[in-house]
Amino acid sequence: MNGLLPWLLATASQLHEETADVKTITFDVPGWRGHLAGQHVDIRVTAEDGYVAQRSYSVASSAGPDPRIQLTVERVEDGEVSPFLLDELRVGDSIELRGPIGGYFIWSPGTAGPLMLIAGGSGIAPLMSMLRTRATASSRAPVRLLYSSRSERRIIYRRELDRLQGAGDGFVVTHTLTREVPGGWMGERGRIGRAMLTQRGFAPSERPHVFVCGPTPFVDVIADHLVAIGHAGSSIRTERFGPTGESK
Repeated sequence: MNGLLPWLLATASQLHEETADVKTITFDVPGWRGHLAGQHVDIRVTAEDGYVAQRSYSVASSAGPDPRIQLTVERVEDGEVSPFLLDELRVGDSIELRGPIGGYFIWSPGTAGPLMLIAGGSGIAPLMSMLRTRATASSRAPVRLLYSSRSERRIIYRRELDRLQGAGDGFVVTHTLTREVPGGWMGERGRIGRAMLTQRGFAPSERPHVFVCGPTPFVDVIADHLVAIGHAGSSIRTERFGPTGESK
C-alpha cells in the first residue's frame, strides 16, 4: 500500500537538539495530507554516487493537516540514515518523504477511556504525538506514561513532559533509569517490570488503551508483563524498532 503514496519533497526548516544523540527535525512538506497520532513516514535519501537508503520514522508532532511535521531521530552509529540526518542535514536541505503510514498504532482524542503509554528510549516519539494531540484538543482523558531511559541526560522531551504534567489535566509521567542513576534522583530505577506496571499504570479493571513502543526485546517483555497482570491482549498495541533502531 505504501507504493500508492507519492514521494514528497520535504525541506528542513528547524533543527532542535533533544539530547547529545537525538534531534527533532521540523520539515515543511507541501502536499502533506495530515496524519493521525502514532503514524509514521518513510524517508528516502540519495547519496552523490546514487546509492539510496530508506528508513521509517514516527511523526512526533501533533496530529492534523499542518504541512509542517516533526521527526525525532536518534543516532545509530552504523546506520545509513540517522548519521546523515543528524550530522549533514542543514536548514534548507531537502529529502524525500512519503506518508502518513499506519492505521493500527494510532490514537485520537475522541477515544473513550484511559490511555496508558509505555516507551523505551526513542520509542517515545509516536507517544509524544499522542500527548501533543491530546493537549491541542484540550482533552482531559486520563493518561499515564512510563518512560524508560538509560540515563537522565538521555531523556527525550524532558522539559516538555514536565510542562505537560504540570498542567494538572490528568497526565502523569513516571521516569525510570536503567543504567546511570544520579544522586538525588526521585524517579524509578531499573527496567519496567510487573511491579512498576501495577503501581504506576492503570489497573486492568480500568480498561485502558495501552500503547508500547521501543526496541523489540523491550516491547516483547512489556507486552508479556501486561498480559500476565491481567490486561486484555486486544487492548495492547505495540510498535517495535528493527535491528538497527532506525526502522520499524
